[in-house]
Amino acid sequence: MILLGVLIIVFGSCLFCALRAALGPTAPDRVIAIDALVVLMIGALVLLGVYYRAPIYLDVALVYAFFAFLGTLAIAKYLEGRGIET
Repeated sequence: MILLGVLIIVFGSCLFCALRAALGPTAPDRVIAIDALVVLMIGALVLLGVYYRAPIYLDVALVYAFFAFLGTLAIAKYLEGRGIET
């Protein structure tokens, strides 16, 4: 029951991050909000894996975290002014 309550709180926090990503005044604010949203979704996947006792959720969370990290690096380089190819 506690796990379900934590999941509801995590999804509520996702709504706040999505709102910040949509209304952020600058591009770095939006990137940080999306990155926080990704972290919350990875946490939700881990909690769902524990709740359903299915280890596939943990594998999906690990791959999702890896691709999110690469995406954050690419966006950071783009916002810095350098291209991805350098």
